[in-house]
Amino acid sequence: MKLSTRDAAAFFKRPDPSRPGVLIHGADAMRVALKRQDLIAALIGPQGEAEMRLARVAAADLRRDPAALLDALKAAGFFPGPRAVLVEDAGDGLTATFATALADWREGDAMIVATAGPLPARSKLRKLFEDAPRAYAAAIYDDPPDRAQIEAELTRAGMGAVSPAVMGDLESLGRALDPGDFRQTLEKIALYKLGDPAPLSADEVAALAPASIEAAVDELINSVADGQVDRVAGLMRRLDGQGEPAVGLVIALGRHFRTLHAAAADPGGPASGLSRQRPPVFGPRRDRMIRQAEAWRLRRLERALANLVDTDLALRSAGQTAPQMALVERLCVRLAMLRSARI
Repeated sequence: MKLSTRDAAAFFKRPDPSRPGVLIHGADAMRVALKRQDLIAALIGPQGEAEMRLARVAAADLRRDPAALLDALKAAGFFPGPRAVLVEDAGDGLTATFATALADWREGDAMIVATAGPLPARSKLRKLFEDAPRAYAAAIYDDPPDRAQIEAELTRAGMGAVSPAVMGDLESLGRALDPGDFRQTLEKIALYKLGDPAPLSADEVAALAPASIEAAVDELINSVADGQVDRVAGLMRRLDGQGEPAVGLVIALGRHFRTLHAAAADPGGPASGLSRQRPPVFGPRRDRMIRQAEAWRLRRLERALANLVDTDLALRSAGQTAPQMALVERLCVRLAMLRSARI
């Protein structure tokens, strides 16, 4: 039977041990692994693996010994409770093996949990599980987590409800991060808030979210965009000592100023423009970039982008003899001064 996204979420949360098996397949291996992990944890409980109620059978072993799957399903455990047999990286070549195991499955046998990569609609293995009257097939798509999924992750991490504004930031974070990184970030937030009765704030989400670039580079970019000319030299010396490449700094500066340009050019204003960015901008960084876009205005941002392109071409030129970091420092000073120029 084919499970819809909603039905699959419910089954992963409360699996029915009377079902002989489930196939979890999708293009994102991390998303598939997380769903498989949730399903097995809900089925056998936190002590299930320690009590040897989880058997792992390699797909390569099944190709050599197809009977190993049926043996694992029928094996009696030393401890009471539901059992599971995990087969990862399954493929169409094992369709006959799974068909035999599903046909011979009886009440009290272990549940088959098979995972696979992307399977087309014509896949024999996928059709086997979708057409089986009591087995399940669940496709995992690359869609970002919705509000219900984030609430479930917060509950799993030991957190309660959050305000609508903070939930919006978490949704943006879920779109920007890989599933595994997003889950780890929520666990880090829950650990940070352990014993703290105050509600989770947007500032805390922003502070605990993974940084997109190194802090010193981020500090340089904001100093330039805020017009703080006096800070440029010191930050450049620090970055030079850390071995940051000159071209990488120009690329990071260009990314930031292109975002400001898109925000300033948006008909709905900078706030609307930043909300359309991918990855999204949120928290205190969003507020700061709104102020920067409003202060720079479109014409000065266009001049800034032209300076960035010129410096990037100079750095990549074979005939360039000037020190590269000196060129970048000159660029940063010019940009910081340009913020208040009359153009």
